[in-house]
Amino acid sequence: QVQVEESGGGSVQAGGSLRVSCVASGYIYSINCMGWFRQAPGKEREGVASIEDGGGITYYAEPAKGRFTISRDNAKNTVYLEMNSLKPEDTAMYYCAASGGSWSVCDLSAYKYNYWGQGTQVTVSS
Repeated sequence: QVQVEESGGGSVQAGGSLRVSCVASGYIYSINCMGWFRQAPGKEREGVASIEDGGGITYYAEPAKGRFTISRDNAKNTVYLEMNSLKPEDTAMYYCAASGGSWSVCDLSAYKYNYWGQGTQVTVSS
């Protein structure tokens, strides 16, 4: 079993930056893909960014491209999401997810992720 726990959310003004972190614990050797998803009130969950086990291949949803950076420190069992130039529309609950499957492509297909955190709130004010 794997547990993931997010931290680092908060409130920031538009144009500001925030970094959220996710620590994985448990049977971490089974983890392949890790990703960040978000859900705003009244909207469906959407993928934000994902990263493969080695950290060399990343995927970004269009709204995140050029502004967000996902990175991974396997020595610390931690994945980060650095968010810059934040906009009010980035306001959402951000969820970390980990995959225990042997996927060759770690994209933002939610079905690939079987371990989910409780989420951390990010609020961007205008």
